[in-house]
Amino acid sequence: MARYIFTTGGVVSSLGKGLASAALGALLQARGYTVRLRKLDPYLNVDPGTMSPYQHGEVYVTDDGAETDLDLGHYERFTGVSATKADNITTGRVYKTILEKERRGDYLGATVQVIPHVTDEIKKFILSDARGEDGREPDFVLVEIGGTVGDIEGLPFFEAIRQLGQELPRGHACFVHLTLLPFIKTAGEMKTKPTQHSVKELRSIGIQPDVLLCRCEQPIPPGDKRKIALFCNVRESAVIQALDAKTIYAVPLDYHRQGLDAEVLSVFGMSDAPAPDLSRWEQIAETLTHPDGEVTIAVVGKYTVLKDAYKSYIEALVHGGVANNVGVNIDWVESEELEADPQAAVERLENADGVLVPGAFGERGSDGMLRAVKFAREHDVPYFGVCFGMQMAVIEAARNLAGLPCASSSEFGPTDEPVVGLMTEWTQGNERVRRQEGDDLGGTMRLGAYEAILKTGSMIAEIYGAGSIWERHRHRYEVNIGYRERLEDVGLKFAGLSPDGVLPETMEREDHPWFVGVQFHPELKSRPFAPHPLYASFIAAAKHKSRLV
Repeated sequence: MARYIFTTGGVVSSLGKGLASAALGALLQARGYTVRLRKLDPYLNVDPGTMSPYQHGEVYVTDDGAETDLDLGHYERFTGVSATKADNITTGRVYKTILEKERRGDYLGATVQVIPHVTDEIKKFILSDARGEDGREPDFVLVEIGGTVGDIEGLPFFEAIRQLGQELPRGHACFVHLTLLPFIKTAGEMKTKPTQHSVKELRSIGIQPDVLLCRCEQPIPPGDKRKIALFCNVRESAVIQALDAKTIYAVPLDYHRQGLDAEVLSVFGMSDAPAPDLSRWEQIAETLTHPDGEVTIAVVGKYTVLKDAYKSYIEALVHGGVANNVGVNIDWVESEELEADPQAAVERLENADGVLVPGAFGERGSDGMLRAVKFAREHDVPYFGVCFGMQMAVIEAARNLAGLPCASSSEFGPTDEPVVGLMTEWTQGNERVRRQEGDDLGGTMRLGAYEAILKTGSMIAEIYGAGSIWERHRHRYEVNIGYRERLEDVGLKFAGLSPDGVLPETMEREDHPWFVGVQFHPELKSRPFAPHPLYASFIAAAKHKSRLV
């Protein structure tokens, strides 16, 4: 039977519970164990699909089409275990399921309550089938509870894991609590009281943490470590120091040196666990901290004030740098900045070794993105357009090269030249999926992994080394195949199409050193030990350009 590790957070949010869970999962893998990671989100949205990037960062999409929390991206990148719809649940989905059951009469007239009905549904999710693709049950299931202890919306989740701590066989549950140790500069000392209060809050609802993972800016003095252990009722060895790292891929190494994995295993009575093989983590940390040069990539987006909105892009660019042994410096460019005058893009992007326009929704900032596309095309700067970024490249070519000055996307309003339009139906497996313009937004996009057929001899086929690929999608609008001939006449080649030949999946320019657009999101499948070939190739082109100067 799988053992369960529950990760909670206290004091403040954004301490890095997702990263901590992912790093712990990686450490357990390094010891030869199998893992699966899951996330419980207390918010009332059914999923994060309709949430603003400013509210919750990026939406991570799984192969089976689930719109999930960005922490699942950490899970996949650190462990290589593909997440599914079964690995992320929200309060909204829990209540939706319960209310549907109540309307069907499944509760046989009982009064539906938080305890036991809500908590039972949460426990059912936690204990649901966690077997991997090989059909084997994992050795460990790591469950992260979103939010902070004390949040009213999180109480049913804390109650559910408290119950599981009693219901699972003895020695099959471990509670890891991530907390903050602030350093007060004026006093010149570290303060343990916030951690003490956080643990007190956790214990008041019946959960005694087994391990404390303490985020701090400076090493924990021995006296403070003893104090925390004493007042929080944990062993001193279970007070784990979590300092900021130079790169997130050094976190597993740091946590191992502090004894996190050994302490967790001791909670389960597993003193004979194999020693971890951390050689690949040591290698990647070395590559990232001692690169052979640096490239600058201008990311022209519309949510750049919140970097978490582009978390997977950031990591995929880092992975591309690893593949080429270079550091990647990201120059964040708010697309609206480029709309002031025609020369704004030239002045802002002239030092970039590559330009990336990521996914987005809505018209705001689109003119700035179009100027970034034009700059990259005219100045032979490597260009990578992802999803919305591919659509912007198509619109730019249609307006400036194909004689269609009114070319636009129907997402921006009525247009006589809809080179990008709303999808009303598409193929998913053996079925046709249909939607109308007035449908609910949630879950009505083309989501998850779809196949694309690549044109033999195209640059993108050579990059992949394959004629058929599967990549993850998240979008409502598509490039209009009806404009294919006019666009290809001006050098914009559709090198990848859906199997039925209706939906353009990739485009490239043959008259440019590196100019690629894709309708899907390759960054979602990039891993530090397996950089995505498109990002590796893009950074290679940027590296080449940087060394031509």
